[in-house]
Amino acid sequence: MAAETGNFVNSRKAVKAFWLGLGFIMILLLGAIDYYSGFEFSFSIFYLAPIVLVTWRVGRTPGLVFSFLGALTWFAADAASGHLYSSAFIYSWNTIMRLGFFLIISMLLATLKKELQLQRELAHQDFLTGTANPRYFYDIVQMEIHRARRHGRPCSAAYIDLDNFKAVNDRLGHQVGDNVLCVVADCLKANVRVIDTVARLGGDEFVLFLPETEQEGARTVLTKIRCCLTGAMEQNDWQVGFSIGVLTFLSMPSTVDEMIRLVDGLMYAVKQSGKNDTRFSSYSFESAGDP
Repeated sequence: MAAETGNFVNSRKAVKAFWLGLGFIMILLLGAIDYYSGFEFSFSIFYLAPIVLVTWRVGRTPGLVFSFLGALTWFAADAASGHLYSSAFIYSWNTIMRLGFFLIISMLLATLKKELQLQRELAHQDFLTGTANPRYFYDIVQMEIHRARRHGRPCSAAYIDLDNFKAVNDRLGHQVGDNVLCVVADCLKANVRVIDTVARLGGDEFVLFLPETEQEGARTVLTKIRCCLTGAMEQNDWQVGFSIGVLTFLSMPSTVDEMIRLVDGLMYAVKQSGKNDTRFSSYSFESAGDP
């Protein structure tokens, strides 16, 4: 599991390095074209292309760096092409103006991207806990189900229901109840991989989806999660337990609804047998009956 997370991080670094390299090459090519075409032709607008590309694909700080790089390249090409001004100060003034223009565009673009990401996250997140909301969970897990069915890989899911949560709400108030839910969500998010999905389905019910995870891996994750949850409840003196059903699918169902129904049934079996426990099971749709 750690290796998979490391591969994902390395892949993101490689993608960023690609865009940075491409942006740098574009700056050099523009400088060369600007130089050989002479000072009579202006290529100012084309310098925005690598700056916009790097800002959007990599981030604000690299975009600002490329704004400086673009302004300096333009200055060097302008000076080397033999363009003479009435005063040497004009070189500096024009460079500062170009730099200011590039910086403004880069900062505006970075701000726009940040706002778009925020709106996208708000559309995907539960407003209270910051976990995935049901709609996003269903969308992302349905894609994972298709992938798992295509490649024949096992996946695991966990359904977590808070025991005695209503009593906490009634005794300590809804603000404390909200704090409990947020702490639970933090424990869940802190103990899963980047590729895993944590969602609040409503009220005091959470669900985890662990792609490409066999039962032993799921057991390791949920053992850590239960330890974190129990410690957090004891630390805050919240009398809350956790009924958890963990189901490893050796072959996946065709829909998220069917997956949820099965893992919820396993959690409900924990409720019926005394609550505050974790039950692990595996399931294959080639076999008959529920887990």
